[in-house]
Amino acid sequence: MTETHLTLAEVEGLARRAHEGQTDKAGRPYAEHLAAVAEGVRARGGDAEQIAAAWLHDAVEDDALSEEWLMAAALTARTKAVVQALTKRAGEGPEAYARRILATPGALLVKEADLAHNADPGRLAVLDEPTRKRLTEKYMRMRKLLGLGQG
Repeated sequence: MTETHLTLAEVEGLARRAHEGQTDKAGRPYAEHLAAVAEGVRARGGDAEQIAAAWLHDAVEDDALSEEWLMAAALTARTKAVVQALTKRAGEGPEAYARRILATPGALLVKEADLAHNADPGRLAVLDEPTRKRLTEKYMRMRKLLGLGQG
């Protein structure tokens, strides 16, 4: 018997519902970020498992969905592993986070798309200067730890 997995449309709908009412730092609906990361993964040649992970990449970290839900979900093991790799853990330093991403097949491409959208000048422009500076430095440091260069 073959296991049936959620379609990308189902994953997108689930992620949109899970993050409903949430906004990003600029006050935009959070689903816009998820859609941009999913499109960034697609544009970088990512496969369906990585696109599904892009839709869900912040769900556990933001408490939109539980770790238990993720483990029981009708998703491939690779999609689950990528989401887990991208989920920051309490007290975890950036170096350990980057090592986990690099050690998880498929996760780096999703994180690259996430960082690219996070660092988008248009998104950063609406933030106050101290926040913009802090986030720009944070994203540049993570790109460096992941071996992605300047973008």
